[in-house]
Amino acid sequence: MSNHVFSATATLIDKLKIKCTSRDFSIVMDEPSKKNTESSGMTPLEALLSAIGACKCIAAKSFAKSQNIDLIDIKIEMDGEIDTDGFYGINKEAKMGFHKITSKYYVQANNSEEEIEDFVNFVERTCPVLDTIINAPELSNEIHIIKK
Repeated sequence: MSNHVFSATATLIDKLKIKCTSRDFSIVMDEPSKKNTESSGMTPLEALLSAIGACKCIAAKSFAKSQNIDLIDIKIEMDGEIDTDGFYGINKEAKMGFHKITSKYYVQANNSEEEIEDFVNFVERTCPVLDTIINAPELSNEIHIIKK
């Protein structure tokens, strides 16, 4: 087995604005105001959908030739459905996260419909981000108290 560790850091900037960093890259995530008028970035749920879609696109591009797919272009739209009553404490029975995620593939390739469908199924099996969601990893926490 060849293990590789990926690392990322999330740091509170202000209110609900978070700076997320990994290696030399950073993005800002935020939650829109109650009036939905102010936001400095994607919500973490939107970032999760984006990560799934990006991973599927990367898998498709990386493996197209080896799967005999003449891939010209690919776009994947991601939709996630969530009952926000769980997060807001309105319904204690509601699931906290997405209860449904839909991927809409837009594929341009010089292949038959059946070949493209088989390739999409291959991409679904090959995407590490999707696999992480389907086959949940072991989770652990470490707490480090910072005293002033």
